[in-house]
Amino acid sequence: MEKIKMLTPLVEMDGDEMTRVLWQLVKDELILPFVDLKTEYYDLGLKHRDETDDQVTIDAANANMKYGVGVKCATITPNPARVTEYGLKAMYKSPNGTIRAILDGTCFREPILVKGIEPCVKNWKKPITIARHAYGDVYKNSEIRIPGAGKAELVFTDEQGNRTTQTVFEFKGPGVVQGMHNLDASIRSFAESCMTYALENKKDLWFATKDTISKTYDRDFKEIFEEVYETQFRDSFEKAGITYFYTLIDDAVARVMKSEGGFVWACKNYDGDVFSDMLSSAFGSLAMMTSILISPKGCYEYEAAHGTVQKHYYRYLKGEKTSTNSVATIFAWSGALRKRGELDGIDALVSYADALEKACIKTIEDGCMTGDLARITTFENPTVLDSEGFIKAIRATLETQLS
Repeated sequence: MEKIKMLTPLVEMDGDEMTRVLWQLVKDELILPFVDLKTEYYDLGLKHRDETDDQVTIDAANANMKYGVGVKCATITPNPARVTEYGLKAMYKSPNGTIRAILDGTCFREPILVKGIEPCVKNWKKPITIARHAYGDVYKNSEIRIPGAGKAELVFTDEQGNRTTQTVFEFKGPGVVQGMHNLDASIRSFAESCMTYALENKKDLWFATKDTISKTYDRDFKEIFEEVYETQFRDSFEKAGITYFYTLIDDAVARVMKSEGGFVWACKNYDGDVFSDMLSSAFGSLAMMTSILISPKGCYEYEAAHGTVQKHYYRYLKGEKTSTNSVATIFAWSGALRKRGELDGIDALVSYADALEKACIKTIEDGCMTGDLARITTFENPTVLDSEGFIKAIRATLETQLS
């Protein structure tokens, strides 16, 4: 078949370890044979981030804003062990945190459901969408190691030089202290994005924080959500027959476990990070979840919402076969290509993206899958494929569908 032409490039952000290997396999087997791919490429592998003092991450985020659609591979956020392993000049912050701080917006994450892979929570009948705020909190924090006795203070100096000071803690010995921030404008855009998404998908919206403990920081989120709902969305929600409600995060967790699913659960940045992994794993696998960042600046970033699969990569380096699930990486590419097709009016690109996702699901439902799914499937005697074999099986299914 003739390759599908693209008009505008995607911003392609390559990553680390096993997901970087899968990234190239997915391109070679599932995209390049069918699409005349146009990308503006950025290498966010840890070595190149170190070589550029992490400027490449900032450049990639700005390019995403310029072109409107980006697709990102999983990347390493270095800890002290990684600094030693890679000989880094610094312990760089999360590249996802850097990109999200520039783009702002909301990450929407939803499990990919297939027959034969049943949720651990038996009463979950429908997917639960996590709406994760993509700015601030621990991902843009400042931290200090406290060497000994002394007083830690929170200080704000306004433009006129007036200072507001609050004691955080009077240390009697060593410890740590952390400062976080957020912006009313970002919280408001988060609320608007969540409510717009809930309306478009006709799903109830839950929002949860801990304002009983965090009486200023979390209360700000709660009050802005209430204001946005009452002034902009109440009538539309009632006409659509959907609801919005606020509850404490611990109450939300209990409710989620007893629900049937089918709603949008809005979370602050860190809460969304933790609970999206919990949900994806409970629905089947960390590699079976879509993730899209929708920015109020009018751009989209698609990614695999899991790590770089470090253990598999070390086995790969030894020449051993791995059975690494590439579905989330494939859906990141299909999502980005679909959105590019929608924005540029290329129906063939949209149809191809739909076909690619259907091919992934059909391959698994035909009993061909990676080891993580084979261990939990209700199918008898599934065919367990290695990383490359699984991608090639999807290609065979895709070619049959397209023909």
